[in-house]
Amino acid sequence: MHRNASLPAEHLLIVGAGFSGTLLAINLLRHGGPRVTLVERRRAQVARGVAYSAADDSHLLNVRAGNMSAFPDDRDHFVRWLALHDLGDARSFVRRTTYGRYLRELLETARRSAGDRLTLVDGEVVALEYAAGTIEARLADGSAAVFDRAVLALGNLPPHAPPGIDVDALPDDLYCDDPWSADIAERLTADDEVLLLGTGLTAIDAALLLERRGFAGRITAMSRRGLRPRAHDDAQPPIDPLSEKPARRLSRLVAAVRARTEASGWRGAVDALRPVTQLMWSGADIATRQRFLRHLRPYWDVHRHRLAPSIAQRLDALVAERRLAFVAGKLVSASPEGRSLRVAYRPRGGNALVERTYRRVVNCTGPQGDLLRSREPLLGQLLASGLIRPDALRLGIDVDAATHVITRDGEPHPTIHAIGPMTRGAHWEVVAVPDIRVQCWSLARLLANAHWVGGEGL
Repeated sequence: MHRNASLPAEHLLIVGAGFSGTLLAINLLRHGGPRVTLVERRRAQVARGVAYSAADDSHLLNVRAGNMSAFPDDRDHFVRWLALHDLGDARSFVRRTTYGRYLRELLETARRSAGDRLTLVDGEVVALEYAAGTIEARLADGSAAVFDRAVLALGNLPPHAPPGIDVDALPDDLYCDDPWSADIAERLTADDEVLLLGTGLTAIDAALLLERRGFAGRITAMSRRGLRPRAHDDAQPPIDPLSEKPARRLSRLVAAVRARTEASGWRGAVDALRPVTQLMWSGADIATRQRFLRHLRPYWDVHRHRLAPSIAQRLDALVAERRLAFVAGKLVSASPEGRSLRVAYRPRGGNALVERTYRRVVNCTGPQGDLLRSREPLLGQLLASGLIRPDALRLGIDVDAATHVITRDGEPHPTIHAIGPMTRGAHWEVVAVPDIRVQCWSLARLLANAHWVGGEGL
């Protein structure tokens, strides 16, 4: 990119062309919005992000296809696409690679129809400077350009190293800090054992990937509570959502959830909360949110973010074959010992340390959002300049209800926005497709001054 002082009056920069950024760009085009430049540093992740670009054919969507349309105003869009390609129907749990193909086709279709209104740039934005009502973006290659508005669509930050792990002291062959950045099965034999730090969806993906790559040894997945995600129920009927009224008071909410659990089981009770989860979160004070994260989040995660039934069955089989075990414990230390790592952990409910050796330890604690621990150049520059700040719980970037970033001074920035998982501090439920698509659609309509419902079909 080159600096150009004669850019049109409406030119929007989107930093990150993964799922969130791509979906925002497409919706802006659908609603007749401003000219868009999408910048992405990882070519393989364009349109698909980490979740769908790093996926293997063994990885399935955790949500039925009927709820995976990219557009909240066209709920059957993905189902029609599947039917067109004979790849499934509304109740299918399709491959994540298939969903990545769907997203890439959406972007390519938008690019063909957009002309010069959409530009895709391979590069890394390392700084944003705000002056005189405009935003200058500087890239790692030294180029720069000026925009009227910018949106941070950064996805998730890589996982942080868990306490007890000194990344710099451990060889890459023994410790993998990011399961998506390397072949975690490379050089393993059937006599080896692998420890996955975490028992959530990332650990499940890693276990399936190890199996698919031919690893025949033992896998242990460990977290503080040892909880694993629950499975969807193929026979579960559609669930009517809770009204907003009981969600506004905790005591009434608890009573409503208990009643729903008795009537339709825990799956139905959790699903009924989905339409009001963001409302509940926004209405809770910081102390209540902190208690939720400290005590209830692990239980919420395993019930809320579920597995396709076929994946759950495969996990059960691996456990029955003694090839996979889930352990509740707290990691204390990990140190090299020949071609292995000696790991010490404290089992949940106990005081004595347990020591075992593993051929490889893989960090599967999942994506993080603590800006103060990030090594991303752009986030460091934005923090240092005061253009953004962490949210109160350090889950990501602080934003207001309209996705404006909150500056160091506590004021919404007039022309810089943030979307996607990095805004979970304000919304909590904004990590899955059904939530992100609404956020992108709403912001696109705001920026395009759209006053009508619906969009131009893609």
